[in-house]
Amino acid sequence: MSGETKTVIKGNSSKYVKLNVGGTLHYTTIGTLTKQDTMLRAMFSGRMEVLTDSEGWILIDRSGKYFGQVLNFLRDGTIPLPETRRELMELLAEAKYYLVQDLVVLVEAAVKNMDHTVELVCKVPLITSHKEEQLLLTTSTKPVVKLICNRHNNKYSYTSNSDDNLLKNLELFDKLSLRFNRRVLFVKDVIGSNEICCWSFYGHGSKIAEVCCTSIVYGTDKKHTKVEFPEARIFEETLNVLLYENRESRPDEGLMQATRGYADVHHSYHSDEEVEEKLDRKDRMRRK
Repeated sequence: MSGETKTVIKGNSSKYVKLNVGGTLHYTTIGTLTKQDTMLRAMFSGRMEVLTDSEGWILIDRSGKYFGQVLNFLRDGTIPLPETRRELMELLAEAKYYLVQDLVVLVEAAVKNMDHTVELVCKVPLITSHKEEQLLLTTSTKPVVKLICNRHNNKYSYTSNSDDNLLKNLELFDKLSLRFNRRVLFVKDVIGSNEICCWSFYGHGSKIAEVCCTSIVYGTDKKHTKVEFPEARIFEETLNVLLYENRESRPDEGLMQATRGYADVHHSYHSDEEVEEKLDRKDRMRRK
């Protein structure tokens, strides 16, 4: 670019310099930049030429995302480290580039410690209010599957196999949340809804399907609550919400129609192979 020149930076430790690191601007002293034996000391102790623009900004062709942290480490000898492994590795790359060896050692130790820490694979929020539910639905970048499962909402006696079916619904929820946790947000509603067992499926913040698992049946003398376990339909709707992963566009209506009705009440997806086959079928149709 016109106006760029190479020059040697000289001055006492209190002299301020202007740095443009990948588009982020920093203002610091030569004393800070030369505090440790790093590449920055070589650049600003007069031993190397540096590139400057017409306004006197010293140009460094690196990402500026972590340069402020590198400067703070030179100033103070310590900094708060990022909490994720990816950010730690990005900071480590910058520390190695600038040859800030003490920071390299600090970040490598944090990465090693993180590698020996058990990371939670699946997190399932518990909804405690309607406001909280709406916040989750509107802010989630993933499709959402919500399960209401509250045995105590019932005012009638349960049929003989209802307790078993309640447990089966909970077990299926756990299985699905483990399998699809990176693609779907699974939440549990445990607060006072009149529903006993009900699945809700959301895409782009709106409800797209519901599977209610309870009904009232009449005995000889009184009403009973029956809890069902429509496993195949729950699987089907969970796979359908995957079509809403792209926030920028709605799923193709033809694809939605083609994938509905694939499951019937007599079939259950018990194996991973069956689920993978269904997912592959949807992906092939999506690409057509």
